Amino acid sequence: MSNDIFDLTGRVAIVTGASRGIGEELAYGLADRGASVVVNYQSAADRAARVVAAIEAKGGRAIAIKGDVSDEQDADRLITETVAAFGRVDILINNAGIVLPSNAEDTPLDDWRRTMAVNLDGVFLVSRAAGRQMIVQKSGSIISVGSMSGRIVNWPFRHAAYNVSKAGVHMLTKALATEWAEHGIRVNAIAPGYIRTELTDEVLREHPDVVANHWAKGAVQDRIGGTKELVGAVVYLASDAASFTTGEVITIDGGLTLR
Repeated sequence: MSNDIFDLTGRVAIVTGASRGIGEELAYGLADRGASVVVNYQSAADRAARVVAAIEAKGGRAIAIKGDVSDEQDADRLITETVAAFGRVDILINNAGIVLPSNAEDTPLDDWRRTMAVNLDGVFLVSRAAGRQMIVQKSGSIISVGSMSGRIVNWPFRHAAYNVSKAGVHMLTKALATEWAEHGIRVNAIAPGYIRTELTDEVLREHPDVVANHWAKGAVQDRIGGTKELVGAVVYLASDAASFTTGEVITIDGGLTLR
């Protein structure tokens, strides 16, 4: 047995929304520590297949499972198919999320509900399904990707629905941690700040002044982060190194929320 408390060999991890961006990077990070990884995706089958292939090319084990986290049947099936393939679920990363910016007074109710459905309902549905399996196992680690937007109203873009959904993720994390501790399940979250992804690259192209003058300068480190800078916290929370850590929301924002 390895003496490395960060070793995830033999464990099975699900990463929702893992075909790109933060989810893709987290899938690689967990696989690098020895976990078998389920790459969940909603529509980008080709990209999910590439993530699986990249993990396998390094000697890891991975499969892709399609599913909409906001759909109850899909959420349940994601866990069922994972157990069928690997026999158990040890780690769940709730990463799938969307943002639909708009002024509050102009936000269509459908956009509000869709944001909540993916960002908050999806976390609940997949966590509930995974939690049922983990209760049987008497062990597990659930890690949700919240946001600094669940702590502050970041500016100048306006997305009240996104902020509220992520604040909900943070509280759901604390509630599930409290309920499931007796079953040996730990539930935590990370709250990233501005992270360089395809989405932020689009903003950079269209609004370079916002990225330079608001996003980067807002952080005490005077920059935005990279997806790799989230991996360490997630590996920690997934591993035995965090055996006494539950109900926590770890902010990873380069110090943006300090001032």
